[in-house]
Amino acid sequence: MAVQGTQTVNVNWRAMRQESMGQRILRRFLRHRLAVAGAVVIIILALVAILAPYVAGQDPYYQDYSAIRTPPSREHILGTDPLGRDVWARLVYATRVSLSVGLVAVMIYTIIGTILGALAGYYGGAVDTFIMRITDVFMCFPLLIIIITVVALVGASLYNIMAVIGLLAWPSICRLVRGQFLSLREQEFITAARCVGVPGGRLILRHLLPNCVGPITVAATFGMAGAILTEASLSFLGLGVPPPQPSWGQMLTDAQKLTVLSRMPWLWVPPGIMIALTVLCVNFVGDGLRDALDPRMRID
Repeated sequence: MAVQGTQTVNVNWRAMRQESMGQRILRRFLRHRLAVAGAVVIIILALVAILAPYVAGQDPYYQDYSAIRTPPSREHILGTDPLGRDVWARLVYATRVSLSVGLVAVMIYTIIGTILGALAGYYGGAVDTFIMRITDVFMCFPLLIIIITVVALVGASLYNIMAVIGLLAWPSICRLVRGQFLSLREQEFITAARCVGVPGGRLILRHLLPNCVGPITVAATFGMAGAILTEASLSFLGLGVPPPQPSWGQMLTDAQKLTVLSRMPWLWVPPGIMIALTVLCVNFVGDGLRDALDPRMRID
């Protein structure tokens, strides 16, 4: 019996060793129930955004002046807004705006922050000092205030919002990557690669950067939630996506009126729920990725 137990343990250990890194990360992620639920919701929202013309059922720009601020009904399941436009259709099309801003803006500032952080962390010295001082200047001012100022100067549009968020929100990623590079460049495998004459560029791309993918992915996931909130804030202030293009933040603008806030909840409750749900689910996914990519977590 003892021999059989030992053989079973050896077989299980071999099976664990044969498991790839991707399979191990996926298994850890699937254990996080909230993260899985959040990922399912995000996938559904992405499908809704892609299939918006079929899901909405109506034209989000059509103004029916005979049905202004009407409550939910068969024809308009979430009612209509002050211009007679269908709230459900606008809510569905607004999903495209929020998700596209979150994805594109995060991609832009993740690339910028990764490049600058890698250069600062690997080369150090004057390069590190120069990049870090620029980073400190950007981080001295509230990010939202800077974004509002720049958007007010360049003009409000979907592409301007993506570009402004992407070009101004990179310092956090830069500092993260720099810290990872400072720690990794002193490891033995990096020293060995330098001894055999591996060029600096290849060392960064092939040896250092792959070891930073986990933290960068987690930071970018959380950054997507921040970008969605920033876009909603700008649209609420009138500096986001220009009308008549729908946006969740723009739809909340009507809630500034006490009459709408108290008597017409169908105008502001749906976009508010969508913003909260999307940000919450993205954060859940970020938590799950952080646990799945953490090498200190238990494997079994």
